[in-house]
Amino acid sequence: MRKIAVLGATGSIGASTLDVVARHPDRFRVTALAAHRSVSALAELCTKFRPELAVIADPAREAELRARLAAAGVACRVAAGADALVEAASGTHCDTVVAAIVGAAGLESTLAAARAGKRLLLANKEAIVMAGPLLLAALAEGGGELLPLDSEHNAVFQCLPGGRPDLGRAGVRRLLLTASGGPFRGLTVADLADVTPERACAHPNWRMGRKISVDSATLMNKGLEVIEAHYLFDAPAERIDVVVHRQSIVHSLVEYVDGSVLAQLGNPDMRTAIAYGLAWPERVETGVAPLDLLALARLDFEAPDLATFRCLALAYQALRAGGTATTTLNAANEEAVAAFLDHRLPFLAIAQTIERCLEALPSAPASDLATLLDADLTARRQAQRIIRELGIGNRE
Repeated sequence: MRKIAVLGATGSIGASTLDVVARHPDRFRVTALAAHRSVSALAELCTKFRPELAVIADPAREAELRARLAAAGVACRVAAGADALVEAASGTHCDTVVAAIVGAAGLESTLAAARAGKRLLLANKEAIVMAGPLLLAALAEGGGELLPLDSEHNAVFQCLPGGRPDLGRAGVRRLLLTASGGPFRGLTVADLADVTPERACAHPNWRMGRKISVDSATLMNKGLEVIEAHYLFDAPAERIDVVVHRQSIVHSLVEYVDGSVLAQLGNPDMRTAIAYGLAWPERVETGVAPLDLLALARLDFEAPDLATFRCLALAYQALRAGGTATTTLNAANEEAVAAFLDHRLPFLAIAQTIERCLEALPSAPASDLATLLDADLTARRQAQRIIRELGIGNRE
């Protein structure tokens, strides 16, 4: 019986995780649930799954959560704030942690789970983008397991012998991450001048949160995944390629030196990757519809348009620079996307903001968490200044 803590329980990854868990009550038990501010949704989940611990990240909402759970007759412990998230990730109540908190906010709890030796199911790509070497060191210290939940990295994991072998000894030539191309595949820079948040969040294949949907529209999501693949699989940038695959059926491929290419295919549903992580090395039923290749008929692939979608190129640039550059990239992107979703920044200015931040803040060695957190804060302040210059109402 796996005892599972779900951090980011009210988001899309959390919902898919809990759907899989509910299908296998003999295998999985939810022992901790955490959310950012969605008290009513968290209380509803606690009523259904009866965890030992419920955490709300916003301390101002702790009293409301306590009241709702008491009214529902749910006798679980309630806690709030950053320390409580760390406890949810590292306490003895769980052996498996689903790290699905969006953005840099999930970093400390993810590191805590790694240091505590948990099976870490990583959906928070920003944590490894910001602090890849620190996360790998924490995993080595704790002796736990890391299984990626991003469909692309989960696919690579499935296509590699042993999950994360030495790529050279395994005969791997390169990793190929697939990208749907998002809602704006094939459009030009001129076409994107007046994109609204609503259009950017209308992904053709996946149902996701607003931040990751915008990242998909800019191709930054794929850029973050390139950086993530570098750390997860110890692969240099020149051995990680991106191909646009609009059907989102092939989730990634691994090319070997003998000419073989292994791919993982499946309908675009995160429950496949999540179930693989929860049950690994076994496989369990997920509720995902079987893949009908005859109905699909064809699979298309094309090169990404790096001139129009600059964010992917900027991610490769930051990866090659190393050090704090990927932290700067991630922080600037988070600030720019938030401004865009708040109608304060044009869509095309997201990439401009990130590029100007990378130019203004040279990379430094990423020696410890304090250094990375300082780099993150510095990049956010720099991004906010740039956003004020480029923001809607300030364009010439």
